[in-house]
Amino acid sequence: MAELADAVAAIAAEAGALALRRWKTDFRRWEKTPGSPVCEVDLEVDALLRRRLEALLPDAAWLSEETADDRERLAARRVWVVDPIDGTRDYIRGRPGWAVSVALVEDGQPVIAALDAPARSETWRAEAGQGARRNGAAIRAADRAELAGARVPADSLPKVDRDLVMVDKPNSIALRIAMVAAGRADLLATIRWGHEWDIAAAVLIAREAGATVTDALGRPLAFNTPSSQAFGVLATAPRIHAAAVDRLAERAKAAVGS
Repeated sequence: MAELADAVAAIAAEAGALALRRWKTDFRRWEKTPGSPVCEVDLEVDALLRRRLEALLPDAAWLSEETADDRERLAARRVWVVDPIDGTRDYIRGRPGWAVSVALVEDGQPVIAALDAPARSETWRAEAGQGARRNGAAIRAADRAELAGARVPADSLPKVDRDLVMVDKPNSIALRIAMVAAGRADLLATIRWGHEWDIAAAVLIAREAGATVTDALGRPLAFNTPSSQAFGVLATAPRIHAAAVDRLAERAKAAVGS
C-alpha cells in the first residue's frame, strides 16, 4: 500500500503544479448552477487526474466533481474520489485557499489521501493505519478539552457560538478539515448536504491525525454512496466532539428535516 500511496502523492503533486501554473492567468469561468462556480482549469486538472489514476489502478471506479457520475461505481470495491480544485471560488479570485483533493476509497472508507495546496506551499498525506503528514512531518490534532475557546475557521459566528475563536478560513472545506488535523483549528462544522469529493481525502487525513470526524449529527461517514453526499461534516479535536454534537443538534436536525 505504501508504494501505491507514494504514486498517488506524485500524481496529486503533478495536478497541483498544473493548477498553480494556470492560477492568476486568463482562463474561462462560468457557473454550473447558480452559486456553483467552475473554470476550465477544473476540467484540465480533472482530466489529468483521471488519466494518471486510472492507469495506476485500472480496476478502481471514478467519482469526481467535474465528471458525470457513472453509477457502475456502486458495484466497485475501490473508487477514486476526486475534487480537482476544491475551493474554486478562491482559485478564481486569486486567493490561496484551494487544493487538489484525491482519495482512494475501499469498501466505503478512504484508505489513501493526498491533498495538495501549492499556493500555500502545503502537501497533506495519509494512509490508513499509517498516520498523517503535512509537508512530510507527522501531524496530530489538538488535545483541547473544552468547547469554549475552540478555534474554528470562520468569517463570522452566530451569537450562540461567540465563545468560539475565529481563525483563517480558506474556501476549501478540505483545507479547513486539514487545519483540525494539524492542530491549527479545533473544530470544523458544516450543517448542509455536501459531496463526498469535497471531504474524502481530508477525512482520512484528520482521522489519521487523531481527530474525530462524523457527519453533522455525529453519525459515521460513508463513501461511494448512491447519492455521493453526506449531511454535513464535523471534524474536531477528539475530546470536544461530543460537546460539539450537542451544540449543533437542534440546528442540524432542523436543517436535515428541511
